[in-house]
Amino acid sequence: MSLTISSANLNMEIVYTFHAQQQIIGRKIEKVWIEDTIKYPDHIFREGQKDYAVKRINGGTLKAVFIKEKIIKVITVYWV
Repeated sequence: MSLTISSANLNMEIVYTFHAQQQIIGRKIEKVWIEDTIKYPDHIFREGQKDYAVKRINGGTLKAVFIKEKIIKVITVYWV
């Protein structure tokens, strides 16, 4: 299933689970990269209730897994 990010989504608050915060530190991922991946993805898809945003950043590919409700809740992020 393909999703599109509307301009309304660009202004949604982004929060990070404890797990995501640990992964950000351990994997040396900057939050600005995550926000850019979610707001301006190269590819985005949904599996169940989770959205997956993928973006090429600094020679690597970042994947952000999140749930979109009234806010965007980042569950985890990793390099692929």
